[in-house]
Amino acid sequence: MAGLESDDLKQVAVATEGSKGLRAEEPGFFRITRTFTIVEVEEGQIKGAKVVNNPAASPEHGAGPIVAEKLAEEKVTVAIAGEFDPKALALLKAKIIRAVTAKVGTNVCRAVDNVIKERMPKCLP
Repeated sequence: MAGLESDDLKQVAVATEGSKGLRAEEPGFFRITRTFTIVEVEEGQIKGAKVVNNPAASPEHGAGPIVAEKLAEEKVTVAIAGEFDPKALALLKAKIIRAVTAKVGTNVCRAVDNVIKERMPKCLP
């Protein structure tokens, strides 16, 4: 995955449902997910994770800016989901957060490991 340096992988957000952390599965659509599992990566290794609620899980309109701001506050540099809409991609890019797609149902730990090992396509340069 050209363009992703190891320094870019410090805080990775994965769209998830619930509080299973690294054992959770990635559900699909980025901005309306109920939670994000924020994974700390250091020197190419997963060091820890925490689950944060998506503050925009229920709004029908305006969810994208709220989500992008929350992830920026969490110092996220890479976001993983099964699908990103064009507006979400633009908002993440504006916050200098890279978007990476994962197959729906991928375990959080595996999705992050795949990004570390550069086995997933990126959506944004």
